[in-house]
Amino acid sequence: MITRALFLALVLAVTLPVASHAASSKYASLSGNPNLRSASAIVLDSQGNIIYGKDVNTVRPIASITKLMTAMVVLDAGLDLDEQLTITSADRDLIRMTGSRLGVGATLSRRELILLALMSSENRAATALGRTYPGGMEAFVAKMNAKAKALGMASSSFADPAGLRAENVSTASDLAKMVAAAGGYPLITQATTTVRHAVRPYASKGPLNYGNTNRLLKNENWDIALSKTGYINEAGRCLVMRANIEGEDVSIILLNSFGKLTPFGDSNRLRKWMLASS
Repeated sequence: MITRALFLALVLAVTLPVASHAASSKYASLSGNPNLRSASAIVLDSQGNIIYGKDVNTVRPIASITKLMTAMVVLDAGLDLDEQLTITSADRDLIRMTGSRLGVGATLSRRELILLALMSSENRAATALGRTYPGGMEAFVAKMNAKAKALGMASSSFADPAGLRAENVSTASDLAKMVAAAGGYPLITQATTTVRHAVRPYASKGPLNYGNTNRLLKNENWDIALSKTGYINEAGRCLVMRANIEGEDVSIILLNSFGKLTPFGDSNRLRKWMLASS
């Protein structure tokens, strides 16, 4: 039986209050400023209480962070993860004109496409996942927006499964809700923390090796449970993570950083600040 106190605690955790700190968290009362370069940032403890916030409600393009929503929508549908899907000309990026090693005719399982979309931010993999959704791309994008609404992401909107369109927008506080939800999908946590993976999309060719776009996964100082990077010109460099820092589970959202390495630098600045101030 759920008591009224437990119910209220669950509601507060989901709604992510703007200024609240869990008394049990070692990072509940930090001093100073981590001096982050990201335009928007939010750090939360495992209960959804804010440890640090900067411009958390400004709506910004989120680039490939979008792919976390893509994976959730595919998994929610209960589609066959072992079904073989073939890349077609419809999966080419005609917005940013980015390339891909998955040429027309490449065939992989839906599970492998989810893995590549998340760990290596493969745009054609993400687009193919949307294209092959029941009802097609229009139905898929509609489901992405319905999922966002269900998660309470009131300031978010999705326009394509790969994050190529600048119309994929959200806020740091909204993305904290999305990251919390994504953490409940074992395949998403596994895929986003896989450092390297090889696939064989062509019967007559050798394997293609893919690496994770989050270099912090190779850093022994970091214990990361979920991560996703993103970049288009309009969004700047973006990074979202769930990590354990000295025994405390935290969520980190960094948006609109200038410079390829800035989100990783900001993450390290955050970690250093939290450890020094706790």
